[in-house]
Amino acid sequence: MSNSFLYLITVLIWGSTWIAINYQLGDVAPEASVTYRFALAALILFVFAKIKRLPLHFPITQHGLFAAFGICLFGLNYLLLYNAQQHINSALACIAFSTLMLMNIVNTKIFYNTQITKQVYLGGFLGLLGIVTLFWPQLADIELGAATLLGLTLCLLGTFSASIGNVLSIKNQKNNVPVVQANAWGMLYGAIFTSIAVVVQGKQFTFSFEPTYLSSLIYLSLFGSVIAFGCYLSLMTRIGAHKTSYANILFPAIAVLISTIVEDFLWSEFTVIGLSFILLGNLVVLAKSQKIQQVLTKRLQAKI
Repeated sequence: MSNSFLYLITVLIWGSTWIAINYQLGDVAPEASVTYRFALAALILFVFAKIKRLPLHFPITQHGLFAAFGICLFGLNYLLLYNAQQHINSALACIAFSTLMLMNIVNTKIFYNTQITKQVYLGGFLGLLGIVTLFWPQLADIELGAATLLGLTLCLLGTFSASIGNVLSIKNQKNNVPVVQANAWGMLYGAIFTSIAVVVQGKQFTFSFEPTYLSSLIYLSLFGSVIAFGCYLSLMTRIGAHKTSYANILFPAIAVLISTIVEDFLWSEFTVIGLSFILLGNLVVLAKSQKIQQVLTKRLQAKI
């Protein structure tokens, strides 16, 4: 698949998962739902690997890397973000998680000495500015109390965990472990970790057989986990973690567009300006032509 197609699929799927996640909230503990999601995703990947006769046996040292990768990206990341949103609204959580791009820039520089161009920094700045502008009406109502600071801290820690998971995924692929097998084992270890968290917190493994819960669980497992994470982690090897992680800035914009259709979301000047900054940032980060990048950079710098 082309890089553009992988990127588009990732953004479209993750931009729509917020609807499915809404249907997961209710009688079932969020930690249990996360466990079901990644356990089912891991099962799908293992079955696929068996059908395709892909090798699934790896040295114990590689399993240690799988476990660290799975816990960071599919376990601790989600537990922290779910708990964070008990203290802050989704707008602030979305902005905090959008810092993943900056964290990936720093971490890939530290672990792999990745060279980052000025276009990526500028594009990332425009994207984050767009996210803040997009959610500014909700941010204006936030009171910076102890609960808000706790939620923001948990969200940033969850984002950092996701970034470390991204770095470990690159290590998996440098070890010549294909994405399918790495994700299968990683999601299995992530599901084991979240299941332990459910027990430790004294919560129950309840389940809902409501059609909305079941359909959203299948969508999140197959599309939101198997396909989207497969595309996302494959892209990291091809174009770098810093460019790939711009998808995390773009998918809130897709969510707003979907909400306009599904929930009659009303646009404001903040919506238009925020989306414009996000799209401009995406163009600057991902434009292939160096000449186009230079022209855009000069014009944007002049305006700023």
